[in-house]
Amino acid sequence: MPSASQETPSGAGHPGSVAEKHPISRESRLVVTVLVIAAFVVILNETIMNVALPRLMAELSVDATTVQWLATAFMLTMSVVIPTTGFLLQRLSTRTVYLLAMGLFSAGTLLAALAPGFGVLLLARVVQASGTAIMMPLLMTSVLSLIPVQRRGQVMGTVSIVISVAPAIGPTLSGIILQFLSWRFMFLTVLPIALAALLYGASKLRGAPEGERPRLDALSVILTVPAFGGVVYGLSQLGGEATVGLGPAIPLAVGGVALVAFVLRQLALQRSGSPLLDLRAFTYPMYTIATALLMVGMMALFGVIILLPIYLQQLRGLDTLSTGLLLLPGGLVMGLLAPRVGKWFDAVGPLPLTLTGTSLITGVLVALSFITADSPVWIALALHVVLSLGLALLFTPTFTSGLNPLPRHLYSHGSAILSTLQQVAGAAGTALLVAVMAATTHAAAGELPAQDAAVAGFRAAFLVAAGAGAIAIVLAAFLRNRVPEHAPAGESAPSPAH
Repeated sequence: MPSASQETPSGAGHPGSVAEKHPISRESRLVVTVLVIAAFVVILNETIMNVALPRLMAELSVDATTVQWLATAFMLTMSVVIPTTGFLLQRLSTRTVYLLAMGLFSAGTLLAALAPGFGVLLLARVVQASGTAIMMPLLMTSVLSLIPVQRRGQVMGTVSIVISVAPAIGPTLSGIILQFLSWRFMFLTVLPIALAALLYGASKLRGAPEGERPRLDALSVILTVPAFGGVVYGLSQLGGEATVGLGPAIPLAVGGVALVAFVLRQLALQRSGSPLLDLRAFTYPMYTIATALLMVGMMALFGVIILLPIYLQQLRGLDTLSTGLLLLPGGLVMGLLAPRVGKWFDAVGPLPLTLTGTSLITGVLVALSFITADSPVWIALALHVVLSLGLALLFTPTFTSGLNPLPRHLYSHGSAILSTLQQVAGAAGTALLVAVMAATTHAAAGELPAQDAAVAGFRAAFLVAAGAGAIAIVLAAFLRNRVPEHAPAGESAPSPAH
């Protein structure tokens, strides 16, 4: 386990002095700004389909099981493509990877808007997801490469807007669009922004890959499909109708075996070649703790994003537009607070922020476990805002503390691993909570009226989520902000000689 790490001083000097001692160049600001805008657009698209599925079932003449593939295929593609981004970021320039990501996303968005039927729309979602999968590791790797350690908290606060706010407001945006326009406008609204980001980035971004140009290990790439794809697909089926059969069991078993084989292959390549994902990032304790903490946080975030709208629509009778608008204040809280949290992190470090954030998240989830079919809607609104506050306090410090200790040659791999595990955690959180809700509702249906049985399902699911929140509090207590000792003040660790 590397010992070459030290805790960074917190609160030394006021923010102005830090900015003066560790300036961010105009070019670096431009690169990060372009990437943040592009990443926000592509991540927003991940959840924009959630409330549109019933409309698509009617207009495309498909059943619920079929239409769900628009969300499942997106998640599967993300989980398979993200592990390859560590290789791409070392092999290709920032500009080339950016053009690849936004080119794929824009092409998929155009294809989706023009799709004549379900099959083409599904293909379009796969193309979109391929671009989305590349963008987040590219953004985080660029921040690590371009931003001095002492200023990363502030910049990561902006990055957190992309990660936490975009998925939260996706359903709101689609709810508003679907209330007045065709489902195609979900894509036609995003397309001009994506094309503008593509053209602007093409004219402004530069940069060449550093260090050696690794070779792509074909076996590793092949293993990512059953490993990450199998696990994510199996998890996504846990909460559905396939629960009564072997639907989830087979892909989970295949995925588990393939994942073990993938890890063993990466460990072997660390000694003899270039791994697709360099697992040595996990030898840095703060990276490991932060990764686990973020996975728990994503489970809570994605679970609530799925459960709360179902509760509001099924038990409270709200339509999609009202549900989207009710969830909007929480998304705005995260967006407005994230940059401020980054500045607080630079001043005081992660511990007070992450402990407060995880405590708020857990408290809200416990409170949600007491909701009833008669609970006022404003209570759900208030709890969602407080939950969003807790998530804002959690994401920025955790991302920054997790990635800061890594040396330069692990930046791209650390970002790719983190993004991959976030996808797995999001799928796991959604599947687990939906499965708990469905199982509890089914068990209570014979003893309680239908509405009361549904309430019991929601309350059980939120209580399980609260248990995950309690685990997050424990993990948050161990999080510290450290950087490699061999990195000069304000600089990143140099790329080692291979």
